[in-house]
Amino acid sequence: MSAWWCEHVWTGAGPVQRDVLVTVAGGRITAVLGGVPRPPGTPVLRGLVVPGLANAHSHAFHRLLRARTQQGRGSFWTWRELMYRAADRLTPDLYREVATAVFAEMALAGVTGVGEFHYLHHAPGGRRYADPNAMGLALADAARTAGLRLTLLDTCYLTADVSGAPVVGTQERFSDGSSDAWAARVDDLHAALSGVDGVVVGAAVHSVRAVPPSQLPAVVEWATARGAPLHAHVAEQTAEVDACRAVHGATPVELLAEHGVLGPRTTAVHATHLTASDVEALRSSGTGVCFCPTTERDLGDGIGPAPALLAEPAVPLSLGSDSHAVIDLLEEARAVELDERLARRERGVLDAETLLACATRHGHRSLGSDAGTIAPGARADLVALDLASVRTAGGGATVETAVFAAGAADVTDVVVDGRIVVADRRHTTVPDVAGRLAAVTSSVLDGGSGRAA
Repeated sequence: MSAWWCEHVWTGAGPVQRDVLVTVAGGRITAVLGGVPRPPGTPVLRGLVVPGLANAHSHAFHRLLRARTQQGRGSFWTWRELMYRAADRLTPDLYREVATAVFAEMALAGVTGVGEFHYLHHAPGGRRYADPNAMGLALADAARTAGLRLTLLDTCYLTADVSGAPVVGTQERFSDGSSDAWAARVDDLHAALSGVDGVVVGAAVHSVRAVPPSQLPAVVEWATARGAPLHAHVAEQTAEVDACRAVHGATPVELLAEHGVLGPRTTAVHATHLTASDVEALRSSGTGVCFCPTTERDLGDGIGPAPALLAEPAVPLSLGSDSHAVIDLLEEARAVELDERLARRERGVLDAETLLACATRHGHRSLGSDAGTIAPGARADLVALDLASVRTAGGGATVETAVFAAGAADVTDVVVDGRIVVADRRHTTVPDVAGRLAAVTSSVLDGGSGRAA
């Protein structure tokens, strides 16, 4: 049994409570008692404590691109060129080092669970490693080192575009050749990680351009048989929607619905360009949506229809940092509202509690986890936010301060499943996260000497 006494707690719903004692056993919360004087010797979490944040959509190695794709203005295509260059150079050891540093950065930002949308499976040219799942196992090792729970969304990627053109160049590393071959490989990955605490193996359809309709059923069947989360990139760019209509006579959402991909365990990532009927298809099927606002604006993708999705009955909306232009789930939550203000030219479209629920409870649901609240029986994830920084001072212990003033730099302490992962803004198992990020980025992109994991 362990316990923390918290100055202020937002449990995931309702008003902020003061002087809260949270007790934990076996990685789960056993009691949440408000208005309790601090028991002598009990560790203190100061500021405002919120549930652990969920990063529902991550491509860990994209963190290598931060600030580099902005040179000379840049475009989606210059971004993709550098992304492919980074992907070409990664080995399992380098991948483990990249992901360890990136997951540690997430922990420092208050993330307790991450959904890694993993499609970098094989060696250059599509050659299989001695263990065909070496890259996925490297990600699992990295998450354990960084202290995060991982939902490893092993991604099926088979074709280069909606017309079914074969993969070429770097894309050969992504493909298993067929969805049946993908499923056979992921069976082995699932077996290797079965019973590993803090790791869930899920499935993903990269996109309608990368998985032809005939190949979708095998991915759905694999996820259904295991009750696993299933994610898919959906309608991120208008060009994708136009191409899908031209080839299949349907929007990406309509195509996925026709082939059984939508459902309560499914999350449509981005969902930026939806028709009214797309929104209804997502709602009626119980499908969730994950927005990644900092990436969507970095790439010029557009603004997703959050108000339509959150109108009752609401579609579960989660958040991700995707390409990691920044890693700050509070910024992702804030961006959903602020983007809407720009688009509508009005304020107050979505309230702070709704936005923070997207970054916590709904995000963990998307990852197949019951975390995201501070309540008896829930996973013991606690994130403390500094209320006296230059960003938060004067705002008070409110959800509005967390969403509209605080950021990753205000995270002071993080508890994951009852384990202290960040203490006083320092990661407890990964020292010098910034130095590690700099070294591995140099190693991959500049030919420097990265450190071994």
